[in-house]
Amino acid sequence: MNKNILALAIAGVFSLGLAGCNSSDDTTASATPEPANPAPTGTTLATPTGAAQNEFMVATDFTVPGYTSNLNGASDTLQTAAVDAAKTQPFGFHKLVATGYEDNNETFGWIKDKDKKGLVFADGSKYICNGTNQGVGSGLDNSSLIKQADGSLRLVAQFECQVGAMYTAGIDQDAVTGALSMKPNSLQFIDQSSEFGGYTHCAGMVTPWNTHLGSEEYEPNARLDSQTSVGKTDDTFYNATFPFWTGSVDSAQNNDPATGMNPYFYGWIPEVKADGTGFTKHYSMGRVSHELAYVMPDQKTAYLSDDGTNDGFYKFVADKAGDLSAGTLYAAKFTQTDATAGGKFTLSWISLGHADDATIRAEVAKRPVFDDLFATATPDATTNACPADFTRINTEAGLECLQIKTGMDEIASRLETRRYAAMMGATTELRKTEGITFDAATKTMYVAISSIERGMEDGYSTVKKTDKYDKGGNNDIRLPANTCGAVYALPVDTNYNATAWNVVIAGTPTTYDANSPYTNNYCDVNGIANPDNINMIPDTSLLMIGEDSGAHINNVYWAYDLDTKSLKRVLTVPKGAEVTSTFWYQFGNFAYLSVVGQHPLKKESTATPDQKQTLLGYIGPFVKN
Repeated sequence: MNKNILALAIAGVFSLGLAGCNSSDDTTASATPEPANPAPTGTTLATPTGAAQNEFMVATDFTVPGYTSNLNGASDTLQTAAVDAAKTQPFGFHKLVATGYEDNNETFGWIKDKDKKGLVFADGSKYICNGTNQGVGSGLDNSSLIKQADGSLRLVAQFECQVGAMYTAGIDQDAVTGALSMKPNSLQFIDQSSEFGGYTHCAGMVTPWNTHLGSEEYEPNARLDSQTSVGKTDDTFYNATFPFWTGSVDSAQNNDPATGMNPYFYGWIPEVKADGTGFTKHYSMGRVSHELAYVMPDQKTAYLSDDGTNDGFYKFVADKAGDLSAGTLYAAKFTQTDATAGGKFTLSWISLGHADDATIRAEVAKRPVFDDLFATATPDATTNACPADFTRINTEAGLECLQIKTGMDEIASRLETRRYAAMMGATTELRKTEGITFDAATKTMYVAISSIERGMEDGYSTVKKTDKYDKGGNNDIRLPANTCGAVYALPVDTNYNATAWNVVIAGTPTTYDANSPYTNNYCDVNGIANPDNINMIPDTSLLMIGEDSGAHINNVYWAYDLDTKSLKRVLTVPKGAEVTSTFWYQFGNFAYLSVVGQHPLKKESTATPDQKQTLLGYIGPFVKN
């Protein structure tokens, strides 16, 4: 084995297909025979070719300032003065748990209905949210490792299926080697039925007060999903949530609008304690396609990314530190100052008003319909103009003419946050806003945009060959398309108010010659492709960037040095697998980079069921100097 590269084919895991939080589906490129960017420096991990494309590959010479990982590359095995010869923990990518794991009479990732009964498919097999079976969804996603008051560690994991599940379990840490493992007899299902069940849980974080803060992505379009019908709608995600209410996974399932599914039940920010208690949804924070809510160090300010097309960017300021149950919601207004290389903008914030969880939840519990909130009109077919007293907007739902009904502003601002923000003049042109992280040392927040296209282009989308994304909208963002995406820096002031949005690093659309070893990669292999989950390593200049892309055969977990502007591969995942749940954790003298490899082997007919489970692992351990 090369001492600088550790290739892990964990239980034969390799993967195909994409269906995660990002799942970028567009690629444009100009022909070039070889990588356009310089090869990444400081790591021996190269772009996988051949058999290596089917494995997890980790650069064992990756180092973090202030930590030891492998005696400066001298060995594949982590050594410390305290390590017993019989208890060594190899530095690399280590499996912690995978969907389908059984413990304590529970199955990790098994979807359950409102009565906490496990759902089964027609063939009698368990509906496990792994992103590769008959279910609708992408598998295990954000997985929080949380240190409890008594010093013990727990895992809270959420699942990105339309019937969203959560589980918690204890984690053992070897005091000598730092190795992490699942604590036997500790796996528990987290019941979400008190808040109408869970839905498409995507990214999340550990709050400063040590709870798990999750998300509900791809919120149902309430205007599309009429509650006057008991049958299915033309929204596949909406229909796939019926089993939570009916207890049955079958083609004939129906919904009782008086007692069952309502679109306003979903699209919120959930929070839960590490032991699975205290589950709630923060209705005060608004309802959009939540990728992530990121809480700042003041424990009051949170930024919210909205993952879709023609979406917004939001800020929530809680009334009390450590309590997200009430506060004021804001939407960003972008003013462009530069269109080159991904663009630069100044940000201003439009208030969407104050609300609290209890008030909004009471309205949600009434099972409202879209027409309770808005009057609608049809835009003029020629001019796109709206009738008098109606506001013209263009959001994820397209061009609309809306009028808020009397007395419904507060409710509309939370149940239809994106539409309401657009009506107030905010920018709703972003395409797939993804991960958020913060560097406390420089007071800079970072945000990933998976793909610069559609509403982010100037009037006409060269990617989709249409002008529909800017019809009736502000056209605040006017950038050349870049389907490989970019990461942006947002400086914040002393009140954690973001004031600008400036490109830091962008991918490069590329087409390789058919004879190149890199053929079928459509973003430069030595650059990023469709950035998704991102995280800072504290007290360093290392910005970690995880990909969810169909434009790289193997998605990469990168380390970008903000000081030297150098890019290093830290981990590549098997073909098609998405890199999610990327975090830096410090527990005692040991530190870890967590990674989920989502939805493996989805299109591989020869793979076994065990090989098709989504996997949570960690890079490390790193030992604090």
